Amino acid sequence: MTALTGTGHLARLALRRERAIAPWWILLIVSLALVMVAYVTRNMGTYELKVAYVDLIRRNAFFQGLGGGFAEPRLEVLATWRSGGFLYLASAFAAVMSVVRHTRAEEDTGRSELVRSAVVSRHAQLTAAVLVAAGTSLVCGLSTAVVLIGVGLEPLGSLAYGAAVTVAGWVFAGIAAVAAQVARDARTATTIALTVLALSYVMRYAGDASGQYWLKNLSPLGWSHLVRAYQDERWWMLGVPILTAAVLLAVAYRLLGRRDLGAGILPERLGRATAPNLRGPTSLAWRLHRDLLVKWAAGVAFFAAAAAALSPLGRELLSRPSIVVDNITQSLGVPADATLGAYSWYLILILAYAIALYPVLMTLRLRAEETSGRAEAVQATPVTRLRWAAGHLVVTGLGTTALLALAGLVFGALYSVLVGDLTADLPRFLAGALGAVPAAWCVGAVCVLAYALLPRASAAISWTVWILTVILGQVAAPLYGLWGGSPLEPFHYIPNAFAGPPMTVGPTLALLTVTAGLLLAALLALRHRDFG
Repeated sequence: MTALTGTGHLARLALRRERAIAPWWILLIVSLALVMVAYVTRNMGTYELKVAYVDLIRRNAFFQGLGGGFAEPRLEVLATWRSGGFLYLASAFAAVMSVVRHTRAEEDTGRSELVRSAVVSRHAQLTAAVLVAAGTSLVCGLSTAVVLIGVGLEPLGSLAYGAAVTVAGWVFAGIAAVAAQVARDARTATTIALTVLALSYVMRYAGDASGQYWLKNLSPLGWSHLVRAYQDERWWMLGVPILTAAVLLAVAYRLLGRRDLGAGILPERLGRATAPNLRGPTSLAWRLHRDLLVKWAAGVAFFAAAAAALSPLGRELLSRPSIVVDNITQSLGVPADATLGAYSWYLILILAYAIALYPVLMTLRLRAEETSGRAEAVQATPVTRLRWAAGHLVVTGLGTTALLALAGLVFGALYSVLVGDLTADLPRFLAGALGAVPAAWCVGAVCVLAYALLPRASAAISWTVWILTVILGQVAAPLYGLWGGSPLEPFHYIPNAFAGPPMTVGPTLALLTVTAGLLLAALLALRHRDFG
C-alpha cells in the first residue's frame, strides 16, 4: 500500500457528493462577475461618470477599503473593484466548507472509520478532499475568465482575475486542512478556518482603507487583490498563495500522522459533572442553539455598529451635489432631504438579508440531529416528533426576532447619537428592523418544508433559497432601481420605515400567512415520513 492508495475512489465519492453543491458556487461566482460588469455598464456608461465615481472613491477611505486596490475609470477595472473582493471571499468560503465536509465531518459521523476498513491509506481522504476543493476553485476561476472574455473584456486581465479567484480557494483549502487536524469536530474546524478568513478580510480592508499596505500584504485575501488584474497583472504574486497552500498541506499531513482517528490536536474539554435541567423540547433546543445565537448576536451588533458609524460620512457625501449622488437619490425614490434616512434603511435591509441565514442554519441543524441519531433518541421518550420539531422552530423564530431587534437597536442608537434624534430615529429603526421578521421567517419556512419533504436534498435547497433571495434582492434588483428588493423575494414586501407610502399591515399579514402555511405543510409532511 502506498501513501495515496484509494485516493481516486474517495475523490470520485467526494465529487459525487459535491455535484449538488459545487455547481451553485460556480454559478454564484460567475453570475456576480457578470452582474458587476452589467452594473458599471448601466450606471456609468460614459467616461465622465466613471471619472466622477473614481474621484469619489479616492476621496474616501471607506470606499477605498471596500473594493481594495486603486480604481481606474475603465469598465474592467471598475467591475472587478466593484465586486469588493467578493469573488475571492466566495471562492475561499467554498473551499473551506468542502475540505471540512469531506474530512472532519466524515470522522464525526463515523464514515471515515468504515472507509479505512478497506484498502485505503491514511492520507487518502485528506488528499481527495483537497483535490476536489482545489478543482472546484479552478473551475470557478476558469469559468469567470471565460465569461469575462466572452463579454468583451481584455483576455489577459480576465485570465489574471480568474487565477486570483482560484488561488484564493487554494490557500484556504490548505487552511481548512490544517484546521481539520487541529479541531475536535467539524464545527470547531469550520469556526477556526472561517475566523482566519474573516481576519484576512479585515486585514485587507484595513490596509486599503488606512494606507498601511503591509496589512494587505499579510492577508491571504490581499494576495489575490495584489495580482492587480486588468492593470499591470503581477503574475508572480500568484506564487505566494500557491507556496503558502503547499506549506499548509505539508503541515496538515504532518498533523494527520500525529493524531488518532476521530480526535484532534486540541485536547478534549471536560463536560459538566451533572446533567442540565431540561424541561421539554424547547429547553433542549435552546441549550443546543444558544452558543450559536450568542455568536450571531455578537456579529450582528458589530456590523450594525460599523454600518451606523458611517452615518456622518454618508451625510457628508450625500450633501455634495454630484452625478453619483443624484443617481442614488433617484434610485431610492425619495426627496433629497430624506436621502440619508432612506440610505440608512437600506443598510438595515442588508443586515436583514444576512440575518435570514440564521433560520436556514437552524433548519440544517434539524437534519444534523436526525442523521446523527440524537433526534431518534429524544423521540424514544414521551416527546413526539412534532413537539421535537416545534421546539426547534420556536427557538429559531425567537432567535431570528432577537437578532433583528438587536440590529435595529444598535444601528438606531448609534445613528441617533451621531447624526439623528434619539427619541425619533431609534423607534423608527427598531420598528423597521422588526418589520423584516416575517420575511426572514418566510425564508426559514421554505427551508423547513424542504427538510420535511426532501431531507437528503434539504441542505442544497436551503442554501439555494437563501442565495437566490440575496441575489434577487441585493444584486439583481438594484441594477433596475429596485433598492427595496425584487418582487420575487419576501423582503420586497416588508414596510419601509423611511421612504415610500405609509406603512400598512397588509403585506406583513400576507407574509405571516404564507409562513404559517409553509410550516403547517412541513409539520404534516414530517409527521408522515421516515427518519434517517
